[in-house]
Amino acid sequence: MPEASPGTDPTTTDPTSTDPTSVAIQSILFHTSVPAVERTLATLDHSARIGKAEGSCTRVEVLLGDASRAPLLDSGALAGLRDRLTSLDRLEYVYFDDNVGTAKGHNALARLSDSELLVTFNPDIVPDARALWRMAAAFADPSVGMVEAKQLPFEHPKEYDEHTGHTSWAATAFAMTRRSVFEAVGGFDEQTFFMYCDDVDYSWLVREAGLHVVFLPSAVVFHDKELSVDGRWQPTGAERFFSAQAALLLAHKWSREDLVAEILDHFEVSEVEDERRAAEEFRRRRAEGLLVPQRDPAGSVGTFVAGAYAEHRFAL
Repeated sequence: MPEASPGTDPTTTDPTSTDPTSVAIQSILFHTSVPAVERTLATLDHSARIGKAEGSCTRVEVLLGDASRAPLLDSGALAGLRDRLTSLDRLEYVYFDDNVGTAKGHNALARLSDSELLVTFNPDIVPDARALWRMAAAFADPSVGMVEAKQLPFEHPKEYDEHTGHTSWAATAFAMTRRSVFEAVGGFDEQTFFMYCDDVDYSWLVREAGLHVVFLPSAVVFHDKELSVDGRWQPTGAERFFSAQAALLLAHKWSREDLVAEILDHFEVSEVEDERRAAEEFRRRRAEGLLVPQRDPAGSVGTFVAGAYAEHRFAL
């Protein structure tokens, strides 16, 4: 996990979001459909054009990190995209040549820019043209450290205050944070999380620093989903393994050893092989001293509710 910037206090950052600002929008690709990437880039280009015309931004960058087994874009395709997407001030494509995961990948991309605001997004997201600028406007409140957009067609069921938008955590499928906050809390914890729960953990670090995480229903994005014929999500084996592993790692980091024991007991006798492997991997890490130090012993930040990380308004 990157070290926090010495002497940086995210709670004293002078907000500049009421004035035009610079935004870096970054995503991790992994065998992603190229047409889907192009569709999202086109919407971001349109958003940048509107943001500049309406005085909401001065500069918009998009940074793509590719963790696929082979590059999704070659130099010719990238040049063509840059020629077409004229409202984007910068379009950067980095081939990692390794499946680095989301936490490490986003940290690497964040180091490539110096924008005032950082946006993480899934490459299958299509944002409303003004979603970014509604999110940026929320930072006029200096107590806000992170803002999450509303996803459609499946809105996340997390509870939030209907007046302030304050919530336990923000999904980084489409979320915005101040760079100063990102650097102060050390970015995503890549030592602990490969994928899944890195966004929950980052949100709690923001809240631990005395700032609010806000859910903003007026900032709307479409999140493409592939469902089974009966309407259910279809996770891969890797997704099942890493989500199970992340549940254990998050409970450990945020000082809930009671939950660690409970989850381990469940996973170790599970009929799902990926859950049994996750339990085995967690025990290995713990035995070898590879777990990060625990924090929030009083449980004032970390929120664990019936297998979720916030109260839920409805069940999916």
